[in-house]
Order: sequence, then structure tokens, then C-alpha cells
Amino acid sequence: MSFYQYKDYIEEGDIVLAFISRQAIKPITIKKGEQLNTRYGHFQHDKMIGMKYGEQMGGARGYGFIYLLHPTPELWSISLPHRTQIVYTPDSSYIIQRLNVTSGTRVIEAGTGSGSFTHAFARTTGLNGRVFSYEFHEPRYLEAKKEFEDHNLENTLITHRDVCHHGFEIETIPEHFSSNGSIEGDVVFLDLPSPWTAIPHLKKVISTTNRVGICCFSPCIEQVDKTIKSLQENGWINIEMTEVAGRRWEARKELVRDIKDVVKRLKDIQSRKGQGIENRRNVKVQAGEKREFSEVDNDDDTDDQKFENLGKGYNPFGKGIRVKEGDENYEWRNVTKIESEIKTHTSYLTFAYYVPSKET
Repeated sequence: MSFYQYKDYIEEGDIVLAFISRQAIKPITIKKGEQLNTRYGHFQHDKMIGMKYGEQMGGARGYGFIYLLHPTPELWSISLPHRTQIVYTPDSSYIIQRLNVTSGTRVIEAGTGSGSFTHAFARTTGLNGRVFSYEFHEPRYLEAKKEFEDHNLENTLITHRDVCHHGFEIETIPEHFSSNGSIEGDVVFLDLPSPWTAIPHLKKVISTTNRVGICCFSPCIEQVDKTIKSLQENGWINIEMTEVAGRRWEARKELVRDIKDVVKRLKDIQSRKGQGIENRRNVKVQAGEKREFSEVDNDDDTDDQKFENLGKGYNPFGKGIRVKEGDENYEWRNVTKIESEIKTHTSYLTFAYYVPSKET
């Protein structure tokens, strides 16, 4: 099973992302005899084997359903077990495009964390590329290493090290990861609390022949300030800081309001008001009470008599009778609307480039 190679049918041992709802995507490893239990029903692993990825699966008792999705870095990012803050797709996709990460790129990533971005790097660089990932926290390192092995990220090498103090050099690099006995990174991504302390160590592991791009992922502007100073001191150029704001848009229908509807609504109000006044007058007459006509439309009338329920009346503008969206009796137009709460900031992205000197 792999995140950068695709197939059509589910086999035992595969990782499947069970799409339960928009807010719930659960990763499962297919094993005979086991089942997935959800609020919508039970789903047996045995029946998943042989099904096609993307297919809808009904519950064991005939109700409820889920979708069986092939794992991708984007889906993994919203379903993985969080060990740290992760890099979401709006940021990761922009970083990969901005640094021109392609098949064959050699990536240095410091701050593996939950491994979300590592999967995106592994998929983009392909079997010809290499991803060198570093994690200083041992429990996170062990969990990430096991995940990478389970997901068959064969082009990824994870190392347990604090790069801020001990640098990026690896004493024994596997032969299929080595480039002339070194790492020779083309792209660097730093997701660290203090990236400015790791930047001076990079010259020993980055490419000596190609231009190298770097991105530092920092949530605070004070971190950006220190990072920029360190980049300048160590010969990095074309320094820029950007911020990605992701918005979700939804499509819906909006009722077209016409002046004829306004006139009809006003006539309905006047008619109902007149009918209500007449009903109040009749009730007082039947009760044998004398009342001045001027008192009839007093809104503060406190009489306990119950009057006829006139209903909600005609109102196509949101109150009164409920108009179902798309009702053929009304005219509609298609509109878009953004979500009310927008995540406008995850972190600042500081980009820069290093050009090796041509020394002979």
C-alpha cells in the first residue's frame, strides 16, 4: 500500500480511509475478521476486500453507508492522529508549488511532527526523489517512523535529531539515499520553534551545484524577524514572507424579489389587519360590551378572548410561510456564499534561495 502509487481494488492489509461524514474520515487497516463500528452501522472488513476504491458500502444490518477512499496526502491530513500542529493543504500545496518540488527533488524537512507534510513531499518527489525528515522528540519520531513504514514511503528517511544544536548531517546514509556521499538537498522546509538556529547548519547538506529554496513555517511574526536576520547572515537571497488564507465557498439559490411580490405582501397585510379588527369588534358586540370604535385597533388590548388564527399569510421574503429552496412557483438565481468563520492564518511562510558560489 502506498500514498504515491494508486490501484483500483482493496486488498487485505491496505489502508482505507472510511468517509463517514464531512467531519469524520477514519483511517483503517483492512484485516479479515474485523469490522468498523460507527454511529451509522457496522462495516465488515471481509466484505471490503475486492471492492473498488471510491465505492459506497452499506452497513451490515442494511442501514447506513460509508465510502471507501484511497489514501492521499490531502485526505490523510484531515484524518490523521494529531501529535502536533500540522501543515494543512492550503499551505502545503502553495509551498510545493512555490519551491518547485517535482519528481526527483531532494527535500530536507525538519520538524516531522504528525507527518502530514512528509506524505505530500513523498508523493510529489516520487520514487526518483528523496525526503530527509528530522524529528527531535523521540516518541513522535518512533510513531512517525512506523507510519512511514506502514505507508510504504520508500523514498523517505526519518532521523531522530535536534537539528538546531546538532545539525543535519547523517553519519551513515543508505546507499540509495546518498548523492556523492552526501544529502545534497534541493529544497528545505523548517517547521521549528527557532529555525534561525538551524539555518547555519544547512550549508553542509544542501546542493553545491543547484539553486536551493527554503521555506520556514512560523506562527509568530517575531519568529519571522529572527529567521530573516539569520537567512541574510548566511547568504540566502530573495527573501519574502507570505501568508495563505483559505476560504470555503458554497453554492445556493436565492429568491428573486419582485415589486409585484411587495405589493401583494402589503395588500395581504392590510387585508389581515382589517379582518382582525372586524373580529375584535364582533367579539365585543357578542359579549354585550360597549366600546368606542377608536378603541378597536388599539394594540394594547388585553381581552382574553381568543380570535381566529389567520395563519402566517403571504410572504416570500423569509418570514411567514416557508418557501422551499428551488420551489418552481418562484424565480431563483444561483449565488455563492463564503463560510461565516474563515481560518485566515495558520503560519507565516518565509521563502528564500541560496545560490552556490562557483569556486574552482
